[in-house]
Amino acid sequence: MNVARLSLSLIAGCAAALIAFSSFYVRGDLGGVMRFLRERGATRRLEASGASAQEVAQAKAQLLALAQGFADPDLAGRMIPLCLLLGVVVAVGVWGLFGRRLMRAQTGERPDVQERMVRRLAYRMGGAFTLSDLAARSPLSTEQAREVTARMLERGQLAREGEAYRLS
Repeated sequence: MNVARLSLSLIAGCAAALIAFSSFYVRGDLGGVMRFLRERGATRRLEASGASAQEVAQAKAQLLALAQGFADPDLAGRMIPLCLLLGVVVAVGVWGLFGRRLMRAQTGERPDVQERMVRRLAYRMGGAFTLSDLAARSPLSTEQAREVTARMLERGQLAREGEAYRLS
């Protein structure tokens, strides 16, 4: 799982850095990018239609002027450290997110979920149950059942009656 966690973190971090760099490169002007792409398509169609070399050269010159109108490579170059920092922050965030999921998977279910399982079983059985009932009729193991009932006893949510437990 660590290889997948590491690779996903690296991919997300690099993607975030690249997106940030691209946004700085075009100064956030996506409309300019779309205009450029439309004009580039028109220039390619003009070339494919067999237009004269002079018309194609003029269309390419207009395309270059359009690109220089919204692109700012100097700003993007100055913002590389910020883009990399953003990439690192995203990568650390993804690493932490999957770390928490891993911890939950390794330690089992959250305590409040286990306690809800105990309460549901107790309600179904009329308020009283034994550890063997809990282990047999719920997804909790015997050890998890002991831990949950001990926690609930300490908090006063359960009362012990011989071998059985009853909701308080």
